[in-house]
Amino acid sequence: MDTTVNGEFAPRNTYLDTASHGLLPARAVAAVREAATDIAEGRVDMVAWLDAVRQAREAFGRLVGLPPERVATGAAVASHVSLVAHTVPPGAEVLCAQQEFSSVVTPFAQRGARLRAVPLEALADEVRAGTALVAVSAAQSLDGRRADLPAIREAAARHGARTLVDTTQATGWLRLAAGDFDFTVCAGYKWLLCPRGVSFLTVPADGGGLTALNAGWVAGEEPWHSTYGPVERLASSARRFDEGPAFLSWVAGARSLALLAGLDAARIEAHDLALARRFRRGLDRIGRPAVPGDSAVVSVPGLGDAVPRLKAAGVRTAARGGLLRAAFHLYNTERDVDRALDVLGDVLAHEVRRPGGG
Repeated sequence: MDTTVNGEFAPRNTYLDTASHGLLPARAVAAVREAATDIAEGRVDMVAWLDAVRQAREAFGRLVGLPPERVATGAAVASHVSLVAHTVPPGAEVLCAQQEFSSVVTPFAQRGARLRAVPLEALADEVRAGTALVAVSAAQSLDGRRADLPAIREAAARHGARTLVDTTQATGWLRLAAGDFDFTVCAGYKWLLCPRGVSFLTVPADGGGLTALNAGWVAGEEPWHSTYGPVERLASSARRFDEGPAFLSWVAGARSLALLAGLDAARIEAHDLALARRFRRGLDRIGRPAVPGDSAVVSVPGLGDAVPRLKAAGVRTAARGGLLRAAFHLYNTERDVDRALDVLGDVLAHEVRRPGGG
């Protein structure tokens, strides 16, 4: 990536764990420090901070190809999914992938929907006339596998089912159009390089039948005139589904999203995938192939126990379901990939030399 981007990040380790949490760019760190100092010194400016939410909404819309009027903001994916879950009648079928991330499916279970989990690769084929909604992550949190979104979208349309896509592990490295689906949700603290507390929901132009269950003053058509008593007029846009913002998160998030929206999305995708493919080839050479796929998230069966030893050597990855999970983003380089492979090779060699090793 270009030198401007490189100057925004300063990891002190080999950081390959964006799938758990992305790194904050320098501009976001500066923004949150300034805002926190303003709070400490009595220069609170809620008008400016609320405007940061607007800026973030607009930048996210540019990233996913939607106008800001179709983007709602909140703090967590589960809260957004809960709004969608309230549109599904109890007992109706919600089709999902096996081992789907819990925030995508639990709100439906809590509402009494009938969840039917099938293998990810079979999802499109399993849509049927009785399916009310298909809920799936664009890229799986567990192992990075990508859903066949065009096939799922086509199957859902053919059977009259709606679609909900969680793009948390995709938006920021994988180009996709949110408007292709009825609803999308996306937490910003991973590939969008925001703090926790920044999350987005996209809805159809007519709101998709959602009820603004979490509406407070920020959801009013005129927020500063909606601060007492029931809000008389909710926003005519998706902003009616907004939750009250955690301002420090959004002040930083607006800067991060502006950075990403100003970059070439195709270039980021190509960069991230090239590094992931390099890592996959290296894993093949050492005899520990990854879960098949073409994703910026790479998971390796049977190596979850190696994560602490990698961390001790300055390489940050994650363990999920017994898998070692590595993720590659715009601040990573080929040197990071090679460093991780070298350390992993040393770890495996030590296992072989250990008494009783294979």
